[in-house]
Formats: sequence, structure tokens, C-alpha cells
Amino acid sequence: MPSLSLELNPPGTAVVLTSDDKHAAALGRLVSRFRSGAHRSPVVVEVPLDDFLTHFPALRTWPPESANDVHWHPELTALVRDSLKDAKQASDRLAEPDAPPVGTSPDDVREMLGPEWKADLTGFQRRDIAMLLAMRHGANFSVPGAGKTRVALADFQAKRRSGQVGRMLVVAPKSAHDSWREEADLCFERPLSVHTADGRSLNPLADVVLINYERLPAGQTALGKWLGGGPSMLVLDEAHRMKRGTAGVYGAVCLALAPRARRRLILTGTPAPNGAKDLQSLFNFVWPGQGGRTVEQATANRTLHQASSILKPFFCRTTKSELGLPPVNASVVRVPLSGLHRDIYSAIRGKEGLRAAGRAGDELERYGRVAMYLIMAATTPGLLSTGKTKYDPLPYDLPPLPIPQDRPLALLMQDLPRYEDSPKFREACRIVKANAERGRKTIVWSTFVRSLTTLERMLGGFAPAVVHGGTPKRDEELLRFRSDPDCMVLLSNPATLGEGISLHHVCHEAVYVDRDFNAGRFLQSLDRIHRLGLPPETETNVRILVAENTIDENVETRLADKLRFMGAVLDDPGVEQLGDLQDDPAAPAGLERADLDTLKRHLGRPPAA
Repeated sequence: MPSLSLELNPPGTAVVLTSDDKHAAALGRLVSRFRSGAHRSPVVVEVPLDDFLTHFPALRTWPPESANDVHWHPELTALVRDSLKDAKQASDRLAEPDAPPVGTSPDDVREMLGPEWKADLTGFQRRDIAMLLAMRHGANFSVPGAGKTRVALADFQAKRRSGQVGRMLVVAPKSAHDSWREEADLCFERPLSVHTADGRSLNPLADVVLINYERLPAGQTALGKWLGGGPSMLVLDEAHRMKRGTAGVYGAVCLALAPRARRRLILTGTPAPNGAKDLQSLFNFVWPGQGGRTVEQATANRTLHQASSILKPFFCRTTKSELGLPPVNASVVRVPLSGLHRDIYSAIRGKEGLRAAGRAGDELERYGRVAMYLIMAATTPGLLSTGKTKYDPLPYDLPPLPIPQDRPLALLMQDLPRYEDSPKFREACRIVKANAERGRKTIVWSTFVRSLTTLERMLGGFAPAVVHGGTPKRDEELLRFRSDPDCMVLLSNPATLGEGISLHHVCHEAVYVDRDFNAGRFLQSLDRIHRLGLPPETETNVRILVAENTIDENVETRLADKLRFMGAVLDDPGVEQLGDLQDDPAAPAGLERADLDTLKRHLGRPPAA
């Protein structure tokens, strides 16, 4: 028996290291050098594949006298060699970031796709395809509407025609599956065989398998086997969904599957909504093992400009300005709080700050809940009270009732809508009315369903369409908004309609009643009305309501920082500009660890030095 043998586990997502009895202690020392290795017995250890590929140089510590008595399974050997090739290309690109990609010209793309390809390609798409084909793996950070799906299918066709891959697994939100099917029909003379996976059964003869992120955990074993069953390409659409990396459920599965694919490609228009760590998770998928580590080390402790220059060879991006889109007119409308609303908000802020500081458990989760409560309270504290149902609209009375002087704060909070209306709701209604008088439809965004149902009642004269997670017939509501001339407003939340829906042909006005700390979700929702296909003279207006002296101002500051970071790294002034909004004259909550300091200051609890 060899002193050490290494092979893949049956799903192909982990490495099994088995020693003889004599080297059990050496195996124990070796496994401590991996981030997440686990003993199955004193002489058997299992290490996740991505962890193994990142830290496999630790094998140099194996006793020298036994180094020649180590057995590698051929399939694992091939994966390690591929990882080393990835690392070398990553290192070479970092050494000469300004060097043009070698191997493919945009003028050659059409020929590389062959007669089976029938779809037209824009100049930007040919440029992006050429850049991606010049790399072993790639990232497409183009804005929505630039045709990332078509570019990915062209990449697949070129690699399939050259014999490098034979099939493709696409992980995408369910709302994007129809787009993948439609594009596959439009692009190929002989339609691809496209199969939607249920997470456990996979069609071994399919050209393309589609699966949504929610089914990844249950399907990890089957997906690993499918990827290992032949040379495969793995695509993550809306890849920012795995930005938490190993700390998130989706990210952990994606990183485990990545090394099993012969080629990897990520697609997202918002790759770094919360800063550099998001980028690291994405690149760890594209370049698992030493390649991702090389990129991470090269960008550590760098300025935004330096990081942008370093990372430029690793992704392609078509910007809105390149597509000829007219700019967005985005502005902040500051709304003062007064009277009872202001007093209740201040009381909630003090009470929840003390609670969060005193509770046990994860700090990010504790403060995330507090942030969500405060975002609700900044709109109206009435959202914090329970209705008859979770979608129950707030009971606004017109005119408001006089405020009683002898009621406890808790009861006043519950009944606040009867005494004062929400200044944010009032402003949103004013904007919708003014837009309707100009014949312009408006989409109103709010995180909270009760805000949507309350506004539905307040805006009844404009035949509002409403779409949220509990809407049974969303397609009918969207069709009504698009086609009914009496329906002048759509009420929705970014979590429901933030991806996969296009409204830019009928709507050019948006109002944000509230926002959380999730910059990616904000950008995605904004793209529903500002994307390819807008005539150059189109005026797109976005108004963001900010309650003065509330958490809204902290959210505004943090989102601006994140948008400036992402715009700088992507070299996209259009994204940076969204971080510099001008005031209009007149964990939960998307909280990340970097947001904590600004939230604690708002709660009157300065962060520790």
C-alpha cells in the first residue's frame, strides 16, 4: 500500500486522502494545512476540491523519505494540472495587464462559430467574444441588455466546434430560463437540446442543462457527476448571487463544482455590489485554486485605480454609454419627519440600538434586523405593527385624527397612520400624479409589501398594478401595466422584479420609497427601465426618497461608496455617477460587515477603535 493515495470522491467535489497506518500522524499534520479538511478515520481524510486545489502545495510537507510512494488517481492529476495552467495564465495576465489578448480577433469570430451559427452579433459582442475566447476561463460584466446570454452561447459554440467542450451547465435565476431557451433557438440552425434540471435528474444527452440557484444544494452530487461525465462548460448567470463564496449556500456549491468544468464563465452586470470581497469570490470560481489566489494577492492593499488596471485582463464589459443609452436623471428627494413620526423614530432608534448591543449571537444578523426595523420606521412606524394579514394595508384616515396625549408610545406607533400620514407616501403619490398628468407611467419600488398594498389603496385613481412575492398572477399585472392606458403606476419590490423583466418600452419614471444596503439590487432594479432599446432622446427619471436624519441617509452614503467602488474597478463612469446623486430641490436589509460602522454611529454606539 502506498504511504499516501489521493483520489476524487464519487461526486467529484472532494479529494480523499488515504494513508497507511505508519503515516497516520503525518496525515493528521497534513490535513491541518487545509482550510476545511475532515477526518473520516485515522487514516482517511476528505478535503473539498476547491480547498485542495488552493492549498495543495502543502503536500510538500509529506515526509521526504515517502515522497516517491504517493499515488495520484489520473483524474485528480488532470484537474491539478489544469489548475496549474490556470494559475500560470492568471500570473501571465497580471504580469502584463496592458498586453492585448493573444489568439482571437473580433473579425475572426464569425468564422470560428461556423455554419451552425445563424444569429447576428454586434461589434461589442464580437469584441467580448474574442476576449473571452483568448482566456482559459472568463467573466462578462456587461450591463443588462448588452446580450450576455448570446455572447455565452457563442463562446460555447466556438469551444464546442474546436472540441474543447461538448455540453454546458447554466446556473441562472428561474426568471432567466426562458431567455436562455429563446436565445438558443435564435442562435443555432439546429436547435440545441435544452433540459431544465429538477436538481436530481439530469439528461445525459442534453446540450445545455439549466438549473436555478435554489436547486443547487440538493443537486450538488448529480451536477458534479454530470460535469465529470464529459468535457463541460459551466456558466453562472447573475453570478453575483454567489458573491458570499464559501460563506453562502449557493457560493459553496458553485465553488465545489467549479473545478469539474473544463471551461467556466460568469455573467453579471453588478459584480462587486459591496466591494472587493465580492470580486474575490467571483474570481475564485473562475480561477479555482492557485489562479484565484494569484488574483486575490495581486489586488490586496491596492487603490481602486490599481485594482481596476490589474483586473482588466480578466473580464469584458460593455457599458451603457457604449450602447448609446441616454443617461439617467437620478436625484434624491429629501423628506423631513415631524411631529409624532419623528418622536417615534427617535425612540425606536434608541431602543433597538440598546437591544442589538446587548443581544448574543451573530453581530451582522443582529444589526441587520435593526437596520430593517429602522428602514421601516423611516417610512412609517406603522409598518412595524402587525396587521390582520402580512399584506394588510395601513389604515390611513383622511383627514387624520387628532393625536391623543395620554396613550403609550407602543399604542401610538400601532395607530400612527390614523393620526399622521407618511411623508414618503405623500411624496410618492405627488410624483405619480404629476407623471400621470404628463402621460408618463411610473414604477414605485419599496422593500415592504405593506407599503405596496398601502400605496395601492392611496393611488387607486391610477389603476395601479401590483407585483410582489405573494402576487398570484404577476404576468397579468405586468401585461396590464404595459398595455392598459389607464394603468399609470406599477408597485413592486426589487426582490421580486429586480431581475429578468424589461419595462423600458413603456416606463421611464421610477420612485424608490426606500432602499436597503444592497447596491446590486438597486442597480438591477434600475435596469428594468434603463436598458438597450431606448431611443436616444428618451428621458429617464429616478427619484429616491430619503427621510432626513434617519437611517435613509446612512444607506445613501454606503450605497454611494459601493457604486463608486464598482464604477472605478469596472472603469465605468456611468456606475460611478450613480454614487454622486444630487438633491432634488424641494443581513437583513442587505447589510454587509462594512456597513456596520455607519449603522452603529446612527444608533449612537460608535464602533470600537
